Amino acid sequence: MSSRALAVYDGSGIDGGLYTRVNGWAQSAPHWLDDVIKVWSAIGLGLFALFMLYAWWRARGADSAVMARVLASPVIVVVAYGINSVLKGMVEELRPCAQIKGSISLETCPAAGDWSFPSNHSVIAFAAAISLWFVSRRLGVVATVFAALMAASRVWVGVHYPHDVAVGALVGIVVALLLAPLAGRCGPLVDRMRSGALRPLLGPGTPPVVSRGYASAGARQY
Repeated sequence: MSSRALAVYDGSGIDGGLYTRVNGWAQSAPHWLDDVIKVWSAIGLGLFALFMLYAWWRARGADSAVMARVLASPVIVVVAYGINSVLKGMVEELRPCAQIKGSISLETCPAAGDWSFPSNHSVIAFAAAISLWFVSRRLGVVATVFAALMAASRVWVGVHYPHDVAVGALVGIVVALLLAPLAGRCGPLVDRMRSGALRPLLGPGTPPVVSRGYASAGARQY
């Protein structure tokens, strides 16, 4: 273990009992339910990419501040992931499926070096969802529900403690709340891009006025 690592290596002392309880539910659940959650946990992050693509498609007719926030959303996800990776390297917490006797993971338990705290899946899902709140409240609500389901699934399949996904969600939320509002200030840059070769991708946009279908900040309520 790295001399720089913090003192959280065995997370079972934090909420191992809750993890064990959830793991027991997973072991006694119908196989079809475990299979559904396992598939969602494995590939569900792709849904957030689709949410961002949908937001981009609709924002082609929105004002430039909205498009700027849409374009920033994947960047915010990458930044949040990078911060989370630093935290993982500092803490070096063992996976619960490798730490707690009798636990069973529905997917292959990651080896030592693929640390548990915080959850990458949770930080990505929540960073994307909260970023989308600044584009469309309606889309943000839907994405946040699926982000919560993603976080819960990581505990259900047995590869994370509850505190792993909670802190991962917090990291994603904080990064998005800090960066997404700043992205809207890049509207003038999007205006210039829309007047050039990128106009087919960014759309013509509309003047930043309040009208039916838009919030006061200019975000379209999809």
